[in-house]
Amino acid sequence: MAAKLFEPIELRGLKLPNRIVVAPMTQFSAEEGVGGDWHLMHLGQYAVSGAALSLTESCYVAPNARNARSCLSLYSDEQETAIGRIAQFFDSHSDGFFGVQLCHAGRKASAREPFKGGGPLPISEGGYEASAPSAVPLNEEWPAPKPLSAEAVSDVIQLFVDSARRAERAGAKVIELHGAHGYLIHQFLSPLTNRRNDEYGGSSRNRMRFAVDVFDAVRAVWPDELPIGIRVSATDWVEGGWSVEETVELGRILDQRGCDYIHVSSGGLSPAQKITVGPGYQVGFAESVKSAVKMPVIAVGQINDAEFAETILQDQKADMIALARPVIYDPKWVWHAAHQLGAPIAYPRQYERGHPDRWGASGINAPGNLIPEK
Repeated sequence: MAAKLFEPIELRGLKLPNRIVVAPMTQFSAEEGVGGDWHLMHLGQYAVSGAALSLTESCYVAPNARNARSCLSLYSDEQETAIGRIAQFFDSHSDGFFGVQLCHAGRKASAREPFKGGGPLPISEGGYEASAPSAVPLNEEWPAPKPLSAEAVSDVIQLFVDSARRAERAGAKVIELHGAHGYLIHQFLSPLTNRRNDEYGGSSRNRMRFAVDVFDAVRAVWPDELPIGIRVSATDWVEGGWSVEETVELGRILDQRGCDYIHVSSGGLSPAQKITVGPGYQVGFAESVKSAVKMPVIAVGQINDAEFAETILQDQKADMIALARPVIYDPKWVWHAAHQLGAPIAYPRQYERGHPDRWGASGINAPGNLIPEK
């Protein structure tokens, strides 16, 4: 049986060569939001790894939207140029595609970097005021965010639109909206953080309105032939929080509005979360969404082994697999997966001599086949 993991898949006008996605991985290495050599190296290694789609880390839409000052962003010309440098590398050297994940941190804005101890960064030390659906702080150590007025909600939606336009000019081929892990879109979705009584709060459908409005606004300006997806947290892992059932309903709504994929993660909203972690611990959430939508579903979360990833796809629990920590540990994970599953894969011409069939090491795993770069 041919490996499903290495079957092509179409997202609008893009034909991805396989089903492997490099998930967003925050680097806390940008200088006032501008990507530098580290970002070119970090994402460039995945451009030549064989992955079908590589996404930026959360890329913020405004100065006060940043999780931390060192987070990659896309609200200035200099930031746009830096993203364009990475996009050009993909265009020149990759069979895969480059996408930008757009994000607003909401109440998680103005944080101190984890390697500096984490927690809130006060305004007195260079921080900035956070805004959110409601004045619900992250915990007792964090200041309450400023509630967004109805006018301010419209302004934030426009920030996503403006950053999407910059992403297009920079050469990105995919937009992913970050609606997971406790950031602003997720904060609107969850009743734990959304205490509003206007059209963006209250009922489950009203709490979904912001996510839908952001999607519609970005879709309206993004090229028709290029895809837009969304990353969601399927559950808050907190009683009374955002639920899998609501995630399924949001998936249905976005599917009907032309969303091109849904990337299913979980958690990240509340310190009270109680997560049961293990291999593929989020795959069941992806499966629930897949049963309700036509758009491709991406599964993520401790999927470390190629055969495990293949089984998920063969069992029709998801359509694509996203990886983060496994490809930090092994940037050539895709090559090794192809070899393990006996699937052909293109190596960049500069690296063709590294294929096991070329240096007498084809017995490392099941033999793969080298095909020339397009």
